[in-house]
Amino acid sequence: VFPQVFLVEKAGRRSLFLAGLMGMLISAVAMTVGLVLLSQFAWMSYVSMVAIFLFVIFFEVGPGPIPWFIVAELFSQGPRPAAIAVAGFCNWACNFIVGMCFQYIADLCGPYVFAIFAGLLLIFFLFAYFKVPETKGKSFEEIAAVFRRKKLSAKAMTELQDLRRSEEA
Repeated sequence: VFPQVFLVEKAGRRSLFLAGLMGMLISAVAMTVGLVLLSQFAWMSYVSMVAIFLFVIFFEVGPGPIPWFIVAELFSQGPRPAAIAVAGFCNWACNFIVGMCFQYIADLCGPYVFAIFAGLLLIFFLFAYFKVPETKGKSFEEIAAVFRRKKLSAKAMTELQDLRRSEEA
């Protein structure tokens, strides 16, 4: 995580998060293919091994550390500790659920177990692509304005911009 501090400032939070999710998605698909074809091709075990290593690497690039940066930047000083506590609880609760349920799901799905993760990663990627703003170099007010802009209609935005211009004049 320590190198992430420097990488995040260079590349940006959103781009690293999206790259990590996409890398994990591709790795999950590769793991699924490797497990499905393992009985036909012995060398598929190497594909699965490499896919697992890449999955972990991409996790450490994006979805591992980046949410902590984003959560800290999305909330002002007052609600920030509560937001980080909720995010931490969700993170560890999901880790616990996956850890406890994985074997049962693997027994049910067989070699297709990682297809479930691939599907979830696709949903997470699409959500992040359309809903998560870049927070690099932006103040809390600028980030909040991005969320407000997404909620307002084009007409309301034009009126809001006109009001701001008249206030500045």
